[in-house]
Parts: sequence; C-alpha cells; structure tokens
Amino acid sequence: MKKLFGLAAFLLLVTPALLAQEHYTQGPVWRIQLIRVKPTHMDAYLTSLRQSTKPVIEEEKRQGLIMDYKVFLKETKNNPEDWDICVAVEYKNYAAMDGLAAKGEAVRDKIMGGKQAAQQLGEKRAEIREIISSELLQEIFLK
Repeated sequence: MKKLFGLAAFLLLVTPALLAQEHYTQGPVWRIQLIRVKPTHMDAYLTSLRQSTKPVIEEEKRQGLIMDYKVFLKETKNNPEDWDICVAVEYKNYAAMDGLAAKGEAVRDKIMGGKQAAQQLGEKRAEIREIISSELLQEIFLK
C-alpha cells in the first residue's frame, strides 16, 4: 500500500512538468529591468548607459557570461508612472547564472576602475531614474 501511495504522489508531482513539456521547450533566461527616467533626464540617462553600462555588458558577452542584451525605449505610456526604458540581458539558462555576481563584479571593476566608481555611478543614476521592476523570465518555444 505504501508503494502504491508513493507512486501516486510521484505521478502527481511529475505530471505538470510532463504536460508542460508537451507544449514547449525551454529557452534562455532573461533578466528584465523596467526603468522610469525622470523628466528632462533622458539624454543624460542614455549617455550614462552608452558610456558605462554598454562596455560592461559587451565585455560580459565577449567572455561568454551572457548571450546577448537589448535596450528598449517605450514609445507609449499608459500613465505617468509607467516605465520608459527596458534593459534585457539574456543568459543561456539558469545554471549560467551560478557565480555570476563575482564574475560580473570583476568585469565591472576592470571596465569602470573599481567598486567605488560603480557606486558613484549608481548614486548619480538614482537621482535621474527609478527602477520600476526587475524580473527574471524564462523564454519558451512553443512546439
């Protein structure tokens, strides 16, 4: 009886995963940040992204830490509290994120000249933007 109960419990746990795999295959993982830039500061924020963030992300891509990245500019607003810019970074899978913080800090320090410079940049950015949301998404491919 215990074996039958154990088998039933196992099937209940595995069935949703099996059904999900029937419909899609797993793709890369995306870290998405939705950002609202304060009025009249868009040029300064884009300049900051281009001069500081882009070189770091490009180096992470070159080293194989990330697969790709994209920056989106939202052209429509649903309300004044809506986001303006989306920064999306693509990772091969969840395992690719293991130990990523230390590797990313090493790249950042190499490009930006250390932790203090990065902290100062973060403080300046906090004055001109607000992170609305930071999400981790699994891309899927429908079968």
